[in-house]
Amino acid sequence: MIISWNITKACQLKCLHCYRDAGTKEADELTPAEGKELIDEIALAGFKILIISGGEPLMRPDVYDLIAHARSKGLRPVLGTNGCMIDRTVARKLKEAGLTRAGISLDSTDAAVHDNFRQYPGAWQESLAGMKACLDEGLDFQIHTTVTTYNYQNVEKITDLAVTLGAKAHHIFFLVPTGRGKDLEALIPSHAYQALLKKIMHKQRAVSIELKPVCAPQFVPLAQDMHQPTRFQRGCLAGVSYCCILPNGDVHPCPYFPIKVGNTRAQKFSALWKSHPLFKELRDGEYSGNCGGCLHKTTCGGCRARAYAATGNYMDFDPECIY
Repeated sequence: MIISWNITKACQLKCLHCYRDAGTKEADELTPAEGKELIDEIALAGFKILIISGGEPLMRPDVYDLIAHARSKGLRPVLGTNGCMIDRTVARKLKEAGLTRAGISLDSTDAAVHDNFRQYPGAWQESLAGMKACLDEGLDFQIHTTVTTYNYQNVEKITDLAVTLGAKAHHIFFLVPTGRGKDLEALIPSHAYQALLKKIMHKQRAVSIELKPVCAPQFVPLAQDMHQPTRFQRGCLAGVSYCCILPNGDVHPCPYFPIKVGNTRAQKFSALWKSHPLFKELRDGEYSGNCGGCLHKTTCGGCRARAYAATGNYMDFDPECIY
């Protein structure tokens, strides 16, 4: 079970696709004490991996304390970061706090494309410097790429670069139009989506690092159809074995799924996770449209966030489905 906590909306970048519309810290962030209490509840609810992200999580001063507290509770803390703030000192402090891996964003092998997408001159170079700092300090890192019309033909080259740089994995996030991404008009067409998933499956056979499509739940049945071994048993985990917590404690089924199910200041997270009707609906999996009658609905599940963005009904069909 995996959970994401966006610990802040503060960020020095203005990425075109940002689902959290990050940039400025908001006044109602959970306090350090509330954050530690939340981590206790996350552990109590049975989660194993805590993704600490933002915004840019390294802009929150107590990030090292939160990582250490998560580790003390038996969680595996990982970081989602743009990498621009990581030098050897930061990498060392992250490792000493108990961070198990840093996920660093990289959207192209072309610095200009990445910098434009991230709206920050020099972001590409700073991200690579952050990766090298992690490598030098013995902190595992992986690369995160958001797939759009800007870069979908470059993904395999990014994988090759990830291998060269010493990354442990390359996680490939397919754009969901939410936050600033709603106005981006950069979703790749369905035929390109299907073709890229197949290319990723073939690429996995050629490289030793893990490749994982994210927000592309059809990759699980596709891997089975292509006889490609994978440790993943289900595509969309939203509300089933995954959810997201915003900086102010609002709880959503996933970062791209803009429906609030509660707030950790008003209700214990462990109780919310166990009993909220929306989570129960997602776990029951009684989908409508093409997803409802699909043979792969238990291994794929369709992207519930994309269904909601396209139709207003999170139990409806996934419009990008390759099946």
